[in-house]
Amino acid sequence: MPRGRKGTGKKRKMRVGYMISAVATKYGLHPQTLRLYEREGLLTQSRSDGNTRFYTEADLERLEVILSLTRDLGVNLAGVEVVINMRERIEELQAEVRQFVEFVNAELERMRDHAMQERFRTALVRVGPRVGQGETEKAKAS
Repeated sequence: MPRGRKGTGKKRKMRVGYMISAVATKYGLHPQTLRLYEREGLLTQSRSDGNTRFYTEADLERLEVILSLTRDLGVNLAGVEVVINMRERIEELQAEVRQFVEFVNAELERMRDHAMQERFRTALVRVGPRVGQGETEKAKAS
């Protein structure tokens, strides 16, 4: 059972992350560089209850993209912002396309089901007494 804070009765969320010094060391950066990326809006850190910065795995993935663009490709921070915004927009559009394809597939399936029901409905033929059948029975009876 999760532990709560003493006396509050509230559940405490456990957030996993890395402190700024660990991230800076891992990527060979100065902590001020990470703060610059934050000020520029390229990187967003989370804060602990004690207001300490920490970075999640998703933050580190984004940092790796930033570093790849700046170090490997020589893109400046303005260019990094444009590339990141474009990537995010592409991901949004891909999600919209996936939803649209799911909708179209569901509609096609619904139409297929409706068409099959219509085929079954029209394929059944009502069978009644044959024309002239009643007359032959009368003739046999007489």
